[in-house]
Amino acid sequence: MNDSTVSTHYDIALIGSGSANSFPGPEFEGRSIVQIDRGVGPDRVFGGTCLNLGCIPTKMFVHTADLARTPAEAAAFGLTEELRHVDWPAIRDRIFGRIDPITAGGEEYRRDHEDNANLTLVRGTARFLDAHTLHVTGNDGTEQTITADTIVLGAGSRPVLPEIPGLAEAEPHTSDTIMRIDQLPASLAILGSGVVAVEMAHIFASLGVEVTLIARSSRVLRAADADVSARLTEVLGERLRLETALTTTSVERTAGGVRLRGTRDGQEVEIEAEELLVAVGRRPNSDLLDVAAAGIDTAAHGRVEVDPYQRVLAGGKVLEGVWAFGDLSSPHQLKHVANHEQRIVRHNVLHPEQLRRSDTMPVPSGVFTHPQVAWVGADEETARADGREIRVAVQEYASIAYGWALEDTTGFAKIIVDAQTTEILGAHLIGPEATTLIQQLIQAMSTGQTARDIARTQYWIHPAMPELIENALLQLVD
Repeated sequence: MNDSTVSTHYDIALIGSGSANSFPGPEFEGRSIVQIDRGVGPDRVFGGTCLNLGCIPTKMFVHTADLARTPAEAAAFGLTEELRHVDWPAIRDRIFGRIDPITAGGEEYRRDHEDNANLTLVRGTARFLDAHTLHVTGNDGTEQTITADTIVLGAGSRPVLPEIPGLAEAEPHTSDTIMRIDQLPASLAILGSGVVAVEMAHIFASLGVEVTLIARSSRVLRAADADVSARLTEVLGERLRLETALTTTSVERTAGGVRLRGTRDGQEVEIEAEELLVAVGRRPNSDLLDVAAAGIDTAAHGRVEVDPYQRVLAGGKVLEGVWAFGDLSSPHQLKHVANHEQRIVRHNVLHPEQLRRSDTMPVPSGVFTHPQVAWVGADEETARADGREIRVAVQEYASIAYGWALEDTTGFAKIIVDAQTTEILGAHLIGPEATTLIQQLIQAMSTGQTARDIARTQYWIHPAMPELIENALLQLVD
């Protein structure tokens, strides 16, 4: 920055274009807004992670993978199926042929539409100079200083590359790049065992790629309930090469692809693959914002600290006029959490005399691997550690009629309730349509209904998969 840098004042500075893109609207017609967006991925595209690099394209790939996997399961039903060909460019282009025009249209709308007469779109990276001053380096190299009375931070997160010797030099893929590759590799090593890792393992294994999943812990998806995590580890171990309890010590790019070396119980393990995907987690973009220059508090891994009203904290106190939401400040890193928190920020900026809290609902998680995994609330270990007397029900898919139809032998639902009141404390599912089945339990927890309330006060469709939930609940009520 130099003395000739342009300086402009706005009423509101909005950073981000994912959930942040829903913040502007006619209610702000009388206020000037600057929307600053760095963009996501190598091409710095507008519209945030979910649309371009996360939730939406991955689930479109997952559905394709589910279809591709049916030959592997057909024999159990007296059928013979064959996957004859995978046209990766056609799969990829169908997905991004739908997404890319939405991305481009969103940016064009913000830049040019008459609805945004009071909004200036700046494509670039913002960093704090002080609590209400930002320096912006444009994606085109230009520089400017922006001041604002209100600053709203929705800058999101990005994939992490762990500090492993040779890893960065090997130029691995992340979720930012793997979905746009030119052709399928014959083999793919995936470093990581969380949500992104197990979803990508399902996608590429189903499309015929030889997948090796490398987990530092003894189980995959450790964020899930221990029984669910153990079952998924077992199932994935039968589908692909699963290396658990392995500490990766080095990575190198070779003539044929990549070579990873690691240790397990003092023994060296070597893994080779044509390509490498790193999916060990994401980090908030607070470092790119240089939030320390504004005195903003950060928690583990750089999360911006906020209060229940999404007001940013500095020195443990509210930093007036600065708000944050989504992956930048939330430990959940879920799109619907970001959307909800953005709506809370929007209301609170418009109605500072009627502040609303954002932390009033249980937060669910869904993992679109195969089998699907979903959960909400406390796991069994946490519920027991809290000291409450609890009851736990486990219901296998194999025990219900539709489970027979599916020939499912591995899926189950696990529900945890308070032993006296039957308040639902947590629910954990692994199996077909788990991400759909759990919604009725999310609704019950969100509206205060107990297991006793919903088990016997409604008819349940028979024979259908919701009976999995019904039968689990019936174990828990008198």
